Amino acid sequence: MSQSLVTMSYIVATILFILSLSGLSIQETARRGNYYGMLGMAIAIGATALSASVTSYVMLIIALTIGGVIGAKAATKVEMTQMPELVAIMHSLVGLAAVLVGYTNFMDTGSLSGVEKSIHEVEIYIGILIGAVTFSGSVIAFGKLSERISGKPLLLPHRHLLNLGLLTLTILLGSWFLSSAETDGGTFPLLLMTIVALAFGIHMVMAIGGADMPVVVSMLNSYSGWAAAATGFMLSNDLLIVTGR
Repeated sequence: MSQSLVTMSYIVATILFILSLSGLSIQETARRGNYYGMLGMAIAIGATALSASVTSYVMLIIALTIGGVIGAKAATKVEMTQMPELVAIMHSLVGLAAVLVGYTNFMDTGSLSGVEKSIHEVEIYIGILIGAVTFSGSVIAFGKLSERISGKPLLLPHRHLLNLGLLTLTILLGSWFLSSAETDGGTFPLLLMTIVALAFGIHMVMAIGGADMPVVVSMLNSYSGWAAAATGFMLSNDLLIVTGR
C-alpha cells in the first residue's frame, strides 16, 4: 500500500475515532459510538499492516492472534460490574507498550544526528516515563478494584516530599541521560528513571482509597493517552499521536 493511501486511511480512522467519542458521550448513541471506534481501529490496523513499515508478517499475525484471543475472552467473561477493573488492566498494557517501544527506539540508534537526535531522545525519555507511571499505577488500581490489594490508602510519612524528591530525581536523571546519549550511552540513567517512575506510579495510587479508584482509572486513562501519543512521536506515527491526545 502506498504511503498516500496509508495517510488517507489514517485520516478516515481519526474521523471515526472522533465520531466514536461523540457517540459515547450520550447513552442513546453509545452503541453506535462503539461501532465507529471498532471500524476506525480496524482501518488503522489494516493500513498499518499493509504499509511499508511492516517487514515481518509472521510476527504481526502471531501478535494479532494472541491479542485478539485475550481480548475476546475478556469481553465474553468480564461482567459489567468489573468494567473498571478491565479498563485499569488495559491501561497498564498501554503503558507497558510505551516503555517497550521506548527502549526499542533507544537501542535502534538509526541515522539521526544533531538536534533531531536530541529531540528523539527527549521523546524516548518522556515516553518511557509516562508509560512506566501508567503501567505500575494501573496495576495497583486493578489490584484495589479487584480486592487483591487492600483498599485502605497507604499514607507514608512526608509523602508529598517523597513525590517531590522523585520528580527532582527524574529531572536530574533526564539531564544525565541526554548528556550520556550524545556519546551513545545513557542506558543506566534510563533504567534508573524507569525504576523511579514505576515506584512513583505505585506510591501515587497506593495513597488513594479503594472507593476512589474509578476516579483514579479516569486519571490513568489520560495518562495512557499521553503514553500512546508519546509512542506516536517515537514511531513518527500521526494516528497514534492524534488518538492518544
